Amino acid sequence: MSKELCFAIDQISREKGISKDALLKVLEAALLSVVRKKFSGRDNINLTIDPKTCNIKAFETKRVVETVSNSDEEIAIEDALNTFPGKTIGDTVEIPIPLHDMGRIAAQTAKQVIFQKVREAERNVIYDEYKDKVGQIISGTVIRKEKGNYYISLAKTEAILPLKEVLSNKILKRGDTVKAYLSQVKLISKGPAIMLSRTDPNFVIGLFKMEVPEIHDGNVVIKGIAREHGERTKIAVYSLDPSIDAVGACVGMKGTRVQSIVRELHGERIDIIPWSDDPRIFIARALTPAAVDRVGINEEEKTAMVIADDQQLSLAIGKRGQNIKLATKLTGWEIDILSESEYSKIRMEETDKSLDEAIKKESQKQKPSE
Repeated sequence: MSKELCFAIDQISREKGISKDALLKVLEAALLSVVRKKFSGRDNINLTIDPKTCNIKAFETKRVVETVSNSDEEIAIEDALNTFPGKTIGDTVEIPIPLHDMGRIAAQTAKQVIFQKVREAERNVIYDEYKDKVGQIISGTVIRKEKGNYYISLAKTEAILPLKEVLSNKILKRGDTVKAYLSQVKLISKGPAIMLSRTDPNFVIGLFKMEVPEIHDGNVVIKGIAREHGERTKIAVYSLDPSIDAVGACVGMKGTRVQSIVRELHGERIDIIPWSDDPRIFIARALTPAAVDRVGINEEEKTAMVIADDQQLSLAIGKRGQNIKLATKLTGWEIDILSESEYSKIRMEETDKSLDEAIKKESQKQKPSE
């Protein structure tokens, strides 16, 4: 029996990725519950499994007394000395319990408890493995679409990729290999729920870390990101090494690195912005692909006024205001933008107003007093 048990435990340990010690503890707890049930739930019933031989030992612990008042928990000194020489009143003894008469029902109960405990241990192993991967990009295979979710097969379990977390211009099919950002791992009644996303801005950050060694190594830092998934992303980068061009590292030779990321995002446009600690410069760069003439800022209110050439205005604002909205999110500054002609008109009106006020004041000075 012990050899078969050891073989079964070793096999389950290999298949489920659960340590042998953990399985033995689970098995001990399961068998102990069955044995105690047979003995009316007595707490002085115990059970151990030898980790090397897998021999099972069940026993009841009794206190040695002169006169027995509770036979379930006590043993008379005369009876104790027959089996345990040298024991005295007040000592405890462990009396073996035969296991061969536990019966079919007890064995079936033990089997059910063992399976339940193994499933719990397996879920905990999966949870412990994937909770440490939160924030990483992982790959899996689409196995089905059900109730508003794609289910992605991973090495030992399934992950959930909600439809709302998939790029709107992409339909996944069964068997497709998909990369996604591991956003959350939580324990639910059925086990760990591993949640994935392809719309999270961190997905793009993760792709850059995979494609750009300088970012992975920490020589180039991602200072910020703003994204409208499926359409456009702006990412600000900065080099800690003066010899490395941050933008060039992200773009790659002939654009190979950024093109690889764009393909993964199914054509989503990416603006790589060189970060600057000068807000005027950073704001101007953030409005790429537009070129702007001047940037004025109000540091207290953290607002900026941008003046762009008339031909660049629509490009700076972007379709449905997308470009300026992403620039605002990336920089953290509230940005207003005017065309050069609008700005000139406002300045002219202000000049005319100032001139009118000056003439009025001068006329009031020259008016004779009554």
